[in-house]
Amino acid sequence: MPLLSLTLRLPLARCAWVVGLAVASFAAHSQSLQALYEAARAYDATYLAARSQAESAQYRRDQAYALRRPSVGLTAGASRVGTDLPRVGENGYATQLEAAVSARQPLYNRSNSATIDQAERGYDVAMADLENAEQDLIVRLTQAYFDVLSAQDTLGTARANKTAIAEQLASAKRNFEVGTATITDTREAQARFDLATAQEIAADNDLRTKRIALDLLVGRSNVTPQPLAVPVQMPQLAPTNVDDWVQFASVSPNVRKAQLAYDVAKLETEKARAGHLPTVDLVGSYGKQNNDSLVGAPAGTLFIPGTTTQASIGVQMNLPLYAGHSVQNRIKETLALEEKSRNDLDAARRIVTQSTRQAFLGVQSGEASVRALEAAEASSKLALEATQLGYKVGVRVNLDVLNAQTQLYTTQRDLARARYDLILTNLRLRQAAGTLKPEDVSSVNRLLTP
Repeated sequence: MPLLSLTLRLPLARCAWVVGLAVASFAAHSQSLQALYEAARAYDATYLAARSQAESAQYRRDQAYALRRPSVGLTAGASRVGTDLPRVGENGYATQLEAAVSARQPLYNRSNSATIDQAERGYDVAMADLENAEQDLIVRLTQAYFDVLSAQDTLGTARANKTAIAEQLASAKRNFEVGTATITDTREAQARFDLATAQEIAADNDLRTKRIALDLLVGRSNVTPQPLAVPVQMPQLAPTNVDDWVQFASVSPNVRKAQLAYDVAKLETEKARAGHLPTVDLVGSYGKQNNDSLVGAPAGTLFIPGTTTQASIGVQMNLPLYAGHSVQNRIKETLALEEKSRNDLDAARRIVTQSTRQAFLGVQSGEASVRALEAAEASSKLALEATQLGYKVGVRVNLDVLNAQTQLYTTQRDLARARYDLILTNLRLRQAAGTLKPEDVSSVNRLLTP
C-alpha cells in the first residue's frame, strides 16, 4: 500500500477502532430486550395495576352470577312471656322456641339478567384495558431500550470525534512548528477540540439519565441493552397497504372498549324498561315452633306443651303498578346515555383509524430516512477521505477536514437514531392498529446482537 494512502486511512481506522471499542464495552454483559420485557412485566407498577384490575373484574362478574342462583336463609328465635291475671287468679308463663329455613329461586327477572350481561361485558372491558397496558408496556420498554442505545451511540460518536480532532490538533501544531501551516489552523482545531469535549460531557450525562429511566422500568441496576446486529437488518412492513392496517384497527382494544360501553348502555336501557315488568320467584320455607305454657290457678297448675311444624312452597309474582313516573324518566335518561355511548364508539373508530394512518406514514417516512442516511454515510466517508487527501497536498485547509469529520460522525449518529425510530414506529403502528403482541418483542429481539 502506498505511504500516502496509508496516511489518509489512518485517522478513519483509529476512529473506527474507538467506536468499535465503545460498542464492545457496551455489549459486554448486556441484556436482551426479551429478558427485560419479562422483568418489566413482573415489576412495572402501571402494568401490574391493570392486571390486578382485570383480576378483580373476574370476581365482580362472578358476583353477578349469584343473581340467577337460589338464596337460602336461616332464622331462629327464643322468647319467654309471663302472664298475671289477678281478677281470675291465674298466672303463668310461656316459652317459645322457633327456627325456619327459607329459600328463593328467581324464575324470571329481566333486570337481573341485564345486570349479569353488563358484568360480563365489564370483565371484557377490563381485559381490553389489560391488553392496552401490555401494549403500552412494550412500547415504553422499547423506547427506553433504544434511548439507551442511542445515547451510547451518541457518546461513542462524541468520543470518536474528539479523538479524531485531537489527532488533527496535534497535526496542526506540528505543521505550525515546522512552518507549513498557520496559527489559524491550530486555533480552529483547538476550538473544535474544546467543543467536542463539551459534547462528550453532555452525551455522557444523557446516557446516565437514559440508563436510570430504563433501570426504573425493569427494576434492575446498570442495565446494558444489546446493540443491533451487524449488518443491520430493518424490519419489513407487512402488509404494505394502509387500508389493511385500518381494517385491523376495528378490533383494537380501544374500539372494543367503546363497543362494550355501548352494549352496556343498551343493557342499562333494558334494565330501566324492566321496571314495568313482573318478577317471578320460586319460594319455599320450612320451620318448627315449640311453645310450652305453664298456667297456675286456684284449682291447680296446668302445663300445656305444643310443637308446630310449618312448610310451604309456591310461586310468587310481583308486578309494579305505579312508581310516580320514575321508570319512564329512567328510560329517557338511559336512552340519552345510550346515544352518547354510540357517539363515543364512532369517535373511537375515527381516532384509531387516524392514528393507524399516521403511524403507517411514519413507518414509510422512517424507511426512506434510513435509506437516505445510509447513502449519506457512504458519501460522507468518501468526502472525508478526499478532504484529507486535499489537506495533504495543500489544496484543503484544516477546517475543511474538521468539517468533514463532524459531518461523518453526525450522519452516523443520525442513522443509528433513525434505525431505532423505525423499529419503534413499527411497534407504534401495531399498537395503533391493536395488533401489537408479546411475540413482536421476540421479533425485535432477533434484530439485536446475540
